[in-house]
Amino acid sequence: MLSVTPIPAFSDNYIWLLRQDTTTDVAVVDPGDAGPVIEYLEREGLGLSTILITHHHLDHTGGIPELAKRYSPRIIGPDSPNIEALDERLGDGDECRVLGRRFSVMTVPGHTLDHIAFFADGTPPLLFCGDTLFSAGCGRLFEGSPEQMHDSLSRLAALPDNTLVFAAHEYTLANLRFAQAAEPNNTIRDAYLRDCQRARELERPTLPSTIGRERQINPFLRADDADVKTTAAAQGPTDSPLATFTTLRAWKDNF
Repeated sequence: MLSVTPIPAFSDNYIWLLRQDTTTDVAVVDPGDAGPVIEYLEREGLGLSTILITHHHLDHTGGIPELAKRYSPRIIGPDSPNIEALDERLGDGDECRVLGRRFSVMTVPGHTLDHIAFFADGTPPLLFCGDTLFSAGCGRLFEGSPEQMHDSLSRLAALPDNTLVFAAHEYTLANLRFAQAAEPNNTIRDAYLRDCQRARELERPTLPSTIGRERQINPFLRADDADVKTTAAAQGPTDSPLATFTTLRAWKDNF
């Protein structure tokens, strides 16, 4: 059985650790800092066999040199000139096997142009989406266009509802505050907000979420919803789902 554990890093990052119960070798996703990973591995008596990288930002890649020197893992990521240490460079539709589980790669540009996500079908399906999809939010557009990000999110939203969403940051409460402004009358979102507030009060992660939940509460996946369009219209164009998404993203940038 494959389990997924969050290793907190910096102020709000999660480095996701994948562990199979038949081996002491593990994999990690987006290790921006080597220190917390090494501490966890040494405490649990584990070895590091694989690193998965979603995009080139330093808070997702900064721990690679030290981890590579210490454990010699296989390093898998996007075909990006901004990441030098990769052993395998993967693009859309490529596959890799990690701890016995087959992962397919989806290109999801928007936050960065090189951004990919790793999806493992199964029970339940798993999605490691970096900074593309957050719970109740999405990543800022540092390199890509609104159209690219909208297309990327639409691809992720089409995954099975029970897909577990392992985003890379604990941004949920801030995102939910914006979601309240973007869609004031969403009672499912309000109940989720209460659950997330309780989790954070207990210092527990709000993640993983699920694709099904995000389709219900995430305004960036709801750009075709009438209520979202009505609210967003006060901020900018909403004559198409892409226009509504673009308006929402610009609004969130200054929220």
